[in-house]
Amino acid sequence: MTVKFWELPIEQLDRAQWEALCDGCGKCCLHKLEDEDTGELLPTNVACRMLDRRTGFCSDYRNRRAFVPECVRLTMRNVRNIDWLPRTCAYRLRAANEPLPDWHYLVSGDRDAVHRAGESVRGWTVSEDDAGEFENHIVERDL
Repeated sequence: MTVKFWELPIEQLDRAQWEALCDGCGKCCLHKLEDEDTGELLPTNVACRMLDRRTGFCSDYRNRRAFVPECVRLTMRNVRNIDWLPRTCAYRLRAANEPLPDWHYLVSGDRDAVHRAGESVRGWTVSEDDAGEFENHIVERDL
């Protein structure tokens, strides 16, 4: 039986395989607010201006840090230390040696499955350019 690359430990992936883990949900590109009293991160429906909210991918991934310097670059070395990644994030799941969900395109063969499963930003987010006060956009969704 052939092992699929997304079932391997992340340390064994090459750069192309690592990049291919992204399912295009876009949830990691949503702004989070920190409660000053508790330190709790509160999710919002406000997306980074670089996020294409229809596809769930960055509109200029290669040059994103030129426009958004604080954009986090996920790596095999830092992924286990980033606790705000969405619960369904393939990077987070594979770093914990968990399987990808059935709707993930690598499993299903369908790039739109993430959207049909309701696991993407499509249809419920706003751009940071149109949001106004982010405090008015806190959501109760489990990201």
